[in-house]
Amino acid sequence: MRVVMFGYQTWGHRTLQALLDSDNDVTLVVTHEKGEGDYEKIWDDSVADLATEAGVPVAIRNRPDDEELMSLLKAADPDVIVATNWRTWIPPQIFNLPRLGTLNIHDSLLPAYAGFAPLIWALINGEPEVGVTAHMMTDVLDAGDVVLQRRVPVGPRDTTADLFHRTLALFGPMAVEGLELMASGRTEWAKQDRSKASFFHKRSPLDSLIDWTWTAEELDRLVRAQCDPYPNAYTYRNGERLRIVSAEVSKGIYGGTPGRIFIREGDGVVIVAGAEARRGRSHGLLVRTVRTDDGRELPATEYFTTMGGYLTRQP
Repeated sequence: MRVVMFGYQTWGHRTLQALLDSDNDVTLVVTHEKGEGDYEKIWDDSVADLATEAGVPVAIRNRPDDEELMSLLKAADPDVIVATNWRTWIPPQIFNLPRLGTLNIHDSLLPAYAGFAPLIWALINGEPEVGVTAHMMTDVLDAGDVVLQRRVPVGPRDTTADLFHRTLALFGPMAVEGLELMASGRTEWAKQDRSKASFFHKRSPLDSLIDWTWTAEELDRLVRAQCDPYPNAYTYRNGERLRIVSAEVSKGIYGGTPGRIFIREGDGVVIVAGAEARRGRSHGLLVRTVRTDDGRELPATEYFTTMGGYLTRQP
């Protein structure tokens, strides 16, 4: 089939590579300019470079809503469009242009976690599994009929980076398999149960700011969700930002005020956590490794040379 691809960053790169390696004919690639945002500097393999190396025409757009692009798309004459990690709205005159429609590849188990940063949000929320969904694009973002879906279990100490690599491996094969199903003549796909839909916004620096009234279990997941190379979860100590690089739930129960730098436990330092900490029924967050704003990474036992004082949400 003749395929046009809309894609960006490593997700788009891997999907395009799979399409190029398949029996399909990629006639045009549309991608974004390299971004400056924190999350656009991560997993940023260039879709444009890969397409150019393969001799495929490339159009670079932030929003695909101009007449020149429409002319390029019509000339490319696609049977189908494949979209993955496209960061802005694709209008109906584009996603309805191919005779078979547009197949979008999204890294969540739709209808849950539509929108942005689904792996991070899912890990923070303690989901037992994540996954990838190939679905038909419609007017409502990430709401179209499901062509195929694959599930990935979340392990007890997994980070977002772990889940990224496992789900990324599914993107290319699922794009190719989805095209095979569409080429077979099938047109009936699984409807999404919209009563189970959820839609998440892009992550911003404020979303990584630690709230010590969260339970230690929730904070442990936040730290793992914001692992390197993502912007780390952070807090403030004596007016200076402190990133929490690694942590886990303490073995002991520690009562008091959330955010208190309390006690050493093993090779880490316990910070009191949880809205109910004052009742003495909560575990603390055992911080193992921290990073200061000047880039120094230190064991918590070296950084916190004395106990006492508080980690806060403001400088």
